[in-house]
Amino acid sequence: MAYQNLLVQQDGAVCTVTVNRPQALNALDPVTLAELLQCSEGLRRDPSVRCVILTGAGAKAFVAGADIAAMVAMSALEGRAFACHGQRVMHALEDLPVPVIAAVNGFALGGGMELALACDLVIASQTAKFGQPEINLGIIPGFGGTQRLARRIGAAAARLLIYSGDMVDADEALRLGLVNRVVAAADLMAEVQKLAAVLAAKAPVALQQAKAAINVGVDVDLRDGCRYEAEAFAVAFGSDDRTEGMRAFLEKRRPNFRGR
Repeated sequence: MAYQNLLVQQDGAVCTVTVNRPQALNALDPVTLAELLQCSEGLRRDPSVRCVILTGAGAKAFVAGADIAAMVAMSALEGRAFACHGQRVMHALEDLPVPVIAAVNGFALGGGMELALACDLVIASQTAKFGQPEINLGIIPGFGGTQRLARRIGAAAARLLIYSGDMVDADEALRLGLVNRVVAAADLMAEVQKLAAVLAAKAPVALQQAKAAINVGVDVDLRDGCRYEAEAFAVAFGSDDRTEGMRAFLEKRRPNFRGR
């Protein structure tokens, strides 16, 4: 499908989605949000995709934020609708049954940081910058940032970033636990593609259940989380992939997982 503001390319089992508005530092306007939602829904239905890479076009920005030019004239009710629309996009991305890797190649600010937070893994270039600068505009994060950031790095660190609106560099983001790995800018996509290929080769049913168990577990107490884990374990255990994986281990060969 052709998009106005997205580039979508599939290579084997890995699909790369690029936000393509470099002239606006890939800011999230209503059209881009709608396309991200539509793309996520398509990826959910595509069994050939086993891992997704999300990045931004150009060398300056992953996504520099929500499009302020599109927001400035909104009323409070329109602003609420815009926030809810953005949250639907983040939920759809987070709820994909496959791993999603954010390849952060530059500024990830405001809605761009919220987009990265909705991904399973965040790999950053050494030139990346992160922040929730909404407070400087008289607003707060509206696409789930107050919730996901606190869950990712803890409430105390999230408060400081959100209250101050300050940016942090890639190394500080790594120290905070916001990103999983920092690599040289020239190596970013190669490293992310290498990781995506590794994940795409894993058992799809097991990956889906592991992702679901982790996502559920952060919002419930330990015992309820463990109960969910047991059910997810049973789903994976009942799959053909489990039989293949265990046989391959005993036969000392590489497994051929088929996602069923």
